[in-house]
Amino acid sequence: MTTGAPTPTYPARPRRSRMRTFLPLGLAAWLVLEIWLLTVVAGAASGLAVFLLLVAGFVLGSVVIKRAGRRAFQNLNEALQRGGAPSSSGSSGNGLMMLGGLLLMIPGLISDAVGLLLLIPPVQKAIGRYAERTFDRKLREAAPGTLGDAFQQARMQRPDGKVVQGEVIVRDEPGDDTPQEPRPPLTR
Repeated sequence: MTTGAPTPTYPARPRRSRMRTFLPLGLAAWLVLEIWLLTVVAGAASGLAVFLLLVAGFVLGSVVIKRAGRRAFQNLNEALQRGGAPSSSGSSGNGLMMLGGLLLMIPGLISDAVGLLLLIPPVQKAIGRYAERTFDRKLREAAPGTLGDAFQQARMQRPDGKVVQGEVIVRDEPGDDTPQEPRPPLTR
């Protein structure tokens, strides 16, 4: 029996992105490969050698992260003393150095190899350029109302980063120059 009311139609379930599908599988495969490689090296050399490799990777990774963090803090401090924004030329590679140090700290030989690759300056520059191009392309392709669109609008506001504080006064009548009540300053 129908009452004449339309049957509700539910929107189609959004399609899952490839990244959300394959990232867990990739992480599981990477974990299995790391464990397998550690057991192969432990069988060929000894368990003590593998343990020393893992400890050396952890120590080297912590030193790299500490050094990159100090360098980033020093660049920020110098920029604040100058009164401007940190220069991109001075801080290039700090994030990738920290990522390389983190990969060195993670137990495993493949992550150590990738972490050591990220410490090489030409590799850092190439990956940095690629990441910047990809990020800019994704921002240009962002649909209105998405997070990428918000980033794009934030970047378009003022490239010099200057903030001009002011107060908006709306006059209802052209001859009325006296404000009715004091208005609080605009803050953001």
